[in-house]
Amino acid sequence: MTAPSYPPVGEHAQPVPREAVLQGRFRTLFGAGVGNTLEWYDWSVYAIFAPFFAKQFFVGGNATSSLLSTLAIFAVGFFMRPVGGFVFGWLADRYGRRSAMTTSMLLMAGGSVLIGITPTYATVGFAAGVILLVARLMQGLAHGGEIAASYTYVAEIAPTARRGLWSTSLYISVTAGIVLASLIGAASSSLLGEQALRDWAWRLPFLVGGLLGLVGLYLRRSLKETSAFEDSTDGASRRTGGDLLRGLVRNKVSVIRILGLSCGVTVVYYTWAVGISGFAISAKGVGATGGLWASVLANLFFMCTLPLWGKLSDRYGRKPVFIAYGVAFLVLSFPLSEAINGSAVRLGIVMAVALFFLGAFVGIMPAYFAELFPTEVRASGVGVPYSFIVALFGGTGPYVLTWLHAHHEEWVFALYMVVLVAIGLITTLLTPETKGRSLT
Repeated sequence: MTAPSYPPVGEHAQPVPREAVLQGRFRTLFGAGVGNTLEWYDWSVYAIFAPFFAKQFFVGGNATSSLLSTLAIFAVGFFMRPVGGFVFGWLADRYGRRSAMTTSMLLMAGGSVLIGITPTYATVGFAAGVILLVARLMQGLAHGGEIAASYTYVAEIAPTARRGLWSTSLYISVTAGIVLASLIGAASSSLLGEQALRDWAWRLPFLVGGLLGLVGLYLRRSLKETSAFEDSTDGASRRTGGDLLRGLVRNKVSVIRILGLSCGVTVVYYTWAVGISGFAISAKGVGATGGLWASVLANLFFMCTLPLWGKLSDRYGRKPVFIAYGVAFLVLSFPLSEAINGSAVRLGIVMAVALFFLGAFVGIMPAYFAELFPTEVRASGVGVPYSFIVALFGGTGPYVLTWLHAHHEEWVFALYMVVLVAIGLITTLLTPETKGRSLT
């Protein structure tokens, strides 16, 4: 094995001073996490600001039709994610986790800048929507790659006994990106007013995202490769796309398990963590400023509770924690959906409850998913099926909810969510416990 130049972590660690080990671990997690934060900031800004810029790109009979068109492009961007999972998963399994994460960071930032400078419908007509679509496809490709590479990277560098806790750092950084996007929106609404957001200020967060991408690029270029990948570099140099497909077929049971586990949580996550504030503002009459601040506070609470689930999974196992999430949303999906009205305070409380139980799944998901695959196909095995499910169910979530609300059938969405969560719960019961499994 080629020894890394910084204090090694995980199962391959050599005796070094405790302070050096802690410093190396923090530097590694910070580098991976900041890049992840910036990627999710770029991705989430679209969903959060869609109610403000929808009519800039699509001219419809009313605000709802323009918003639906904008959310449709949000959904289409998700369909590039399986492609990104395959392409970047192959890159990560052949050339390393770090290079794949760095490339995805560049692509995501480029898409954000393109949205920020795109001319409106009033300027270029139909072409405005086309440019917006291209930018979202770029971001979808990058995001599929981010999942494949970053989930695998953090799982492989983590100490075996604390892999669940370490994996929560990913969704802490993910949520930090969402919070940053919401915070900029809330501050912009407070300082500039809602009309300015609808006219021109919606561009600012996209341009900021592009600039912050340069910071993420610098931090990711300084990361070291994982020991698990370095141990397999001889085989990695010869892997082809065909080898990747054959590897996925050999691990088809794990692929199917990820498909089943992911379908419910994808809808839950993109509803309650990403899209619900925009829905509440546009459909329920919540004030823009209050709705955005409610999202900020609820997501901050979410970040604080994630390590709890990671520690529980390291002590009692991944399955009990996943089961807790599934049972909670079988019981709470209908009450939570019905509780939202025009109150920003109530929106914040409802979001906090939903996000607390959501953390039981997403907090330890990177560890559990990575533990299902061998090293040579781990990034692809995680990225491809998960990105496929997110494309199918995640990106369409805000659109479906808004459409059903317009037809006074919101209860159908709650039922839809319950059915998908039940599929995930059944899959959890049929999936083996992986706590403590070696990732070599």
